[in-house]
Amino acid sequence: MVFRVEITPRAQRDLDGIYAKAAREAPYAGPLWFARFEESILSLAEFPERCPVEPRLSTSGRPVRKHLFGRRRHVYRVYFTIIADAVKVLHVRHGARKAPTSL
Repeated sequence: MVFRVEITPRAQRDLDGIYAKAAREAPYAGPLWFARFEESILSLAEFPERCPVEPRLSTSGRPVRKHLFGRRRHVYRVYFTIIADAVKVLHVRHGARKAPTSL
């Protein structure tokens, strides 16, 4: 089954900030890196269950999953949930930041 990937307004603001920082710090490589990041998020359309459930953020009615992108100290966490035939991206956060306690 192929899912639709939907970005919430909060996640879109997160992505806009990440893009702006990447483009500012590396004018050529930043946008290329961000394109790979977007492809990684869109890959959730196929088999999003591959990502582990984040128990601290999940409720009995809404399991929240975590997708990781990047390496070493440049890892980003993409938090999402699956609702019917849609993957809803809830929040995107740099791995060095403290994990959220709620979404």
